[in-house]
Amino acid sequence: MKLLVFSTEDDPSPRAGVLADSVVVDLSGVVAQQRIAGRTAPNPTADVLTVLNRTPALSDEITGYIEDVVSSGGGIAENEITYLPPVHNPGKFLCVGKNNQRHLVELQERKLLTEVPREPTGFIKLNGVLSGHGAEVARPAGITTLDYEPELAFVISRRAHGIRASEAMAHVGAVTLFNDLTAREVQRREVEAGTRFWTAKNMPGFAPLGPVLVPLNEIGDPHQLVIVCRVNGEERLRFQPSEQIYGIPQVLEHFTRYVPFEPGDIISLGAPAGTAIGQDDPSKFFLVPGDVVEIHCDQIGTLATRIIEDPRGS
Repeated sequence: MKLLVFSTEDDPSPRAGVLADSVVVDLSGVVAQQRIAGRTAPNPTADVLTVLNRTPALSDEITGYIEDVVSSGGGIAENEITYLPPVHNPGKFLCVGKNNQRHLVELQERKLLTEVPREPTGFIKLNGVLSGHGAEVARPAGITTLDYEPELAFVISRRAHGIRASEAMAHVGAVTLFNDLTAREVQRREVEAGTRFWTAKNMPGFAPLGPVLVPLNEIGDPHQLVIVCRVNGEERLRFQPSEQIYGIPQVLEHFTRYVPFEPGDIISLGAPAGTAIGQDDPSKFFLVPGDVVEIHCDQIGTLATRIIEDPRGS
């Protein structure tokens, strides 16, 4: 089941849905009609999370509804929707940083890292910079080192606070794809100033997420997924989350020691080696207006982002 949040030209309000063979089935109606958990979910994200936490009986109802809509020729054609971030308004979006040994070396060589962490570390993406599949993201005026960072992200479906690594996966509801867009020259200045990555990672649209959520129980081991990054159709890198220093269980055990994570919160596992900054001549690989970045995983789909000129000018 591929869950998404979308809007249409006729109805710009966010709605939860399921993608089934290039047809989008609007779940907002069925969720309201069934009054899942005894109430109508208050927003699209809650609808999606409710579906993730569905009981077997509810699963049968939703599956039956989807099959009825598709078989009757109903639903909305995929090319008629606008993809929105599949988690519409997360309480927290934590990005694990410095979580790949080869990427650590790349950052050190480019003076983008002054320390080697001895435990998981991270930074926050702001909700206001989230963008969905197919979005256009402006390269900010004056920025010449815009880089891509393909990552696996996961969504919490059960409250996690003080949990052990051995029980962590029971708190994960779904996975999706994420592109941690980064302005490297700003990141370098932040490192030199001794601050965390903040501005470099939180410019408008710098958090493409999607295109869909896939429930964890339909994925198997998410660390074994193969994720590919392409720019203008050219493969730039390919990796598996198993290459990261810390996997989902270790990340959740570490960060939930003191911080509770609630349903709908997002955590990404960090970038692999091989982004633009890791190349012999990064200037040939940084993103420029007109580029299309695609993050792909067979089990999830493709998250595409088009880079455009800053409308404010250069």
